Amino acid sequence: MIIKQLTVGFMEVFCYILGCEETHMGLLIDPAGDEERILETAGDLGLTIESVVNTHGHPDHSCGNSKIKEQAGAKIYVHAEDDRVFNSPEGGAMAIQMGFTPSPPADVLLNDGDIIPFGHSELTVLHTPGHSPGGICLSVENNLFTGDTLFVGAVGRTDLPGGSLETMLKSIKEKILSLPDDTIIWPGHNYGGSPTSTIAQEKKHNIYITDFELA
Repeated sequence: MIIKQLTVGFMEVFCYILGCEETHMGLLIDPAGDEERILETAGDLGLTIESVVNTHGHPDHSCGNSKIKEQAGAKIYVHAEDDRVFNSPEGGAMAIQMGFTPSPPADVLLNDGDIIPFGHSELTVLHTPGHSPGGICLSVENNLFTGDTLFVGAVGRTDLPGGSLETMLKSIKEKILSLPDDTIIWPGHNYGGSPTSTIAQEKKHNIYITDFELA
């Protein structure tokens, strides 16, 4: 499996290009600006992008959806809760006010446990609300793409509309920390000391896990 991590957009979001090495089919997680560079990089990797998956609906993570859909014909996958909130007229107005391009409505609404295929590989959806009502993490093989749920050494903010620290901590404990310790964490921003981590490292060093005694 191919994994390429790119920092994109003025909010410096991590976008991920994932691909099947056998079929050369790929998908994007959180295209958040610099869409031409994202698609050029995918092309350099020999991948055809057929899907866009958002870890949540905040416009800093979904602002590239429209251009990627237009240029690549990719389907957009978003959790049902965040599609309802952020693809409302109010959600679109908020995105524009913040300087982002609103996302089109999702082509596929996701729920916990859903599977998103790309070639011979597939993502499993873990619903992890807390940062937003429809926040998700995406698991494939020994990798977990955590969006703004879990960062290296921190967690996503919970003071935005629909956010909840209690809900976030419950999501992390039940959905993330139950995975194998060697699972690689690929976060939504480079806010820690390194761009990736593991569940074992976070259990030892993430104060939101150690101080709240989640592990």
